[in-house]
Amino acid sequence: MPQLQKTDKKLFYATVGTAFFGLVMVYSATSIMAKLRYQSTTHFVVQQGIALGISLVVMLLLKRTHYRNLRSPAVAFATVGVVVVMLLAVYVMDSRQHRWLRLGGLNLQPAELAKPAIVLFLAYFVAQRARAINDKHTIMPALMAVGVVTLGIGMADLGTAVVVGITAAAVFFVAGLEKKYFGVLALIALAVGTYFVVSKPYRLARIVQFFDREYKLVDRIDPKGTIKNYLRRSSASRDTNYQMEQSKIAVGAGGPAGLGLTHGKQKLFYLPEAHTDFIYAVICEELGLLGSLSVLAVFLLILYRGLRTTLQSGDDFARYLALGITTIIVVQAFMNMSVVLAMGPTKGIPLPMISSGGNSLLATLAMMGMLMNVSENGAQ
Repeated sequence: MPQLQKTDKKLFYATVGTAFFGLVMVYSATSIMAKLRYQSTTHFVVQQGIALGISLVVMLLLKRTHYRNLRSPAVAFATVGVVVVMLLAVYVMDSRQHRWLRLGGLNLQPAELAKPAIVLFLAYFVAQRARAINDKHTIMPALMAVGVVTLGIGMADLGTAVVVGITAAAVFFVAGLEKKYFGVLALIALAVGTYFVVSKPYRLARIVQFFDREYKLVDRIDPKGTIKNYLRRSSASRDTNYQMEQSKIAVGAGGPAGLGLTHGKQKLFYLPEAHTDFIYAVICEELGLLGSLSVLAVFLLILYRGLRTTLQSGDDFARYLALGITTIIVVQAFMNMSVVLAMGPTKGIPLPMISSGGNSLLATLAMMGMLMNVSENGAQ
């Protein structure tokens, strides 16, 4: 086995620092709520701390495991296979939300665990078939695997499905997939995405209310009110912009320097999901423009180091692995921040390494461990 090189310190410290910063922000966003609901200000932060400890161990193990040991059909197909089974199981066992697989006291979210699985599969499969990337025997199996995982995720978590789809597209684009195939895949993705949006009233309402807050355009297109009646079938669709409006208040209240750590107001039962999907709004309110730009700078650093690793990698597997990990983490981060800043409709995806959630933290740090390993050992 090749000797491990020195640690990519920039990537390592950025990752660990961001994860611990997330722990601080989870406490700030939840302490009062936790005190009222659970009689303990540390209820959520203790859970997040345990998840962080486990995730850091996994990250360090993958950082020390040479990435070439992951280049095998057993790893690529087994991880995707396990995720597919979990997605099927969660569809049956969590018949309402299709999100959580509860095994005793352990709660698993297959959509989050699918992320490292899909980047490993893409890296292995595309590297193996790099010279025949435009052959139907390459495209069809890859499309089936990625499609099954994406469809399974999209039933309950459309935002994560979009992130996975963009990641797959980025890997195939760099691998040299012809434009005609991209056109066909784009049409299929558009059709499936449209179905997923229309099939859930709250999803369609999020998009409609983002672009047409007062339903003026909808009333012109549908004077009989059929669309509006459909949107009102779900109580969650009655005011889908509420979170976004509260988020904008939090962002605006922060100003240049912020109100100070733990001194934010919107997290006090005004802003739903303040510790998960909208924790960036808490950062903006309490740490101001400086804090929000610092978080953005961290993900830009990950983007830079990830693309640098991609370009400098000496073999195809390392190249596609680095590209997939970088894309899936950075795209998710930018999508989350765009929603908080009212630049896109609400999607319901966490901010990597910062939002509360053990499954998301584990998946992200596992991928960062692999990215560090490629950075340290994959250079030409």
